[in-house]
Amino acid sequence: MPLITVHYSTPRPSPSLKTEIAAAVSRLSSDVLHKDPKVTAIIVQEVNAADWFAGGRPLATQNLASVWLDIHITDGTNTKDEKAAFVAAVFTRFGELLGQLHEESYIHVHEVRADAYGYGGLTQERRYIAAKLSAAQQGNAA
Repeated sequence: MPLITVHYSTPRPSPSLKTEIAAAVSRLSSDVLHKDPKVTAIIVQEVNAADWFAGGRPLATQNLASVWLDIHITDGTNTKDEKAAFVAAVFTRFGELLGQLHEESYIHVHEVRADAYGYGGLTQERRYIAAKLSAAQQGNAA
């Protein structure tokens, strides 16, 4: 149930780009991090290239794209290798979507404790406990 925020800038915008970005990020978080797309929230925001500075210069003068992606996941649900693969895959996919990326493009995986993160009014820890209790009750009924 990740919350994903994407800020991007590109010299080649298109009307469908935000939808393509959301679909790509949802697919990568599912395929690489094993997150359920049905409970994934994604915010996509375009930033004007004149307002995005990388290496001390605006992207508008460099004819490069850039991305800053933040994903919040529950602590301990992914391995180091999965997170590294996600960062690499996102960087590659955004290069395809946006054009050549400035090296100062960032993918940040935030791992949040299960007792401090949730949706629908329940923390992830409470969801885990409820699932365990439900399974135990079903096991006792059998």
